[in-house]
Amino acid sequence: MNDLLQTPANLPDGWTARGPELDDLPRLVALRSADKNPFTGSSGVAEETVESEIAGLKSWTRRQQVAVDPDGVVRAWATVHDRAAGRTMVHLYVDRGDYPGVDRAADVAASLYAWMEERARAIARMRGLTGTQLDASPYAEDTVQRGWLEAAGYTKVRTWLQMTRPVDPDEAETLPAPRPGVTVRRVGTHDNGLPVAADLRTVHQMLEESFADHFNSYRESFPEFVQRLREDPGHRWDHWWLAFVDDPERPDGPPLPAGALVASLLQPGPNGKEGSYVEYIGVNRRARGRGVAKALLFAVIGDVAERGGDRVGLEVDADSPTGADGLYTSLGWTTDYVTESWHKDI
Repeated sequence: MNDLLQTPANLPDGWTARGPELDDLPRLVALRSADKNPFTGSSGVAEETVESEIAGLKSWTRRQQVAVDPDGVVRAWATVHDRAAGRTMVHLYVDRGDYPGVDRAADVAASLYAWMEERARAIARMRGLTGTQLDASPYAEDTVQRGWLEAAGYTKVRTWLQMTRPVDPDEAETLPAPRPGVTVRRVGTHDNGLPVAADLRTVHQMLEESFADHFNSYRESFPEFVQRLREDPGHRWDHWWLAFVDDPERPDGPPLPAGALVASLLQPGPNGKEGSYVEYIGVNRRARGRGVAKALLFAVIGDVAERGGDRVGLEVDADSPTGADGLYTSLGWTTDYVTESWHKDI
């Protein structure tokens, strides 16, 4: 327990650290907004997402500290997310604007990155592991944050395109149907509205098998997978999809699971319309080349159109040898901004 309660060392004189509180919500939203705006062109941050991280479902799998200056102002926020066995996500937001000296911000960052590393070690010990991978996701143009990561021993390993596709309400009637032999449906639900467990396990299986040959693939247990996705305030069971293909060896048999897509609800944009964000899309290797990915994407686009939404967002590996970004570009997605993955193995 002492491992989890330990506070950051080497903060500037007069500074203190503590866990975030619900009263800190406006300040933490402001910190995240200030971190986001220069690199995305948007300062919009969903307050309910931040609230979930500090006092809701998302807080349960996170270790967090805020750094407070001598005047009692929260100047930084560090989060360590126990994402899965051997995978620890770290996030740091530091106020760079209204207290003197870039060096002061760098000192705070160094202190909090060291604290997050120790918390990750504690999580690994709790899980009975001998190590873990730290994973940070700075904006590609954020040279300051990237400098802090480099100083803390992290290495850039990947680049990610954050893409958006506009959706027209008329598309609900004009999108192409799946190819012959391919079907797409939402996960099944019981009469009480909760999803059928077998379908959820199939989604997990499809994604695990689909990503087995992808960059930095790792095994995430079914309970970890479901719990993590349910933490997001944008989670909706009717945004989970399964794809199937006819079995050429058994034409009269049941179709085979071929892929899955999990999306979440995007909060209303400036025009007041919602959208969907593709958290995961995967196609089983035995079904690739049959139009399964397009069928899943068209299902989500059509769903957004039917609901009166205006966009579908997603993230794609810019360094992938599969050229997945080309598929998305051909279907109308464009890049809004770029992020990176920086790793450190401990």
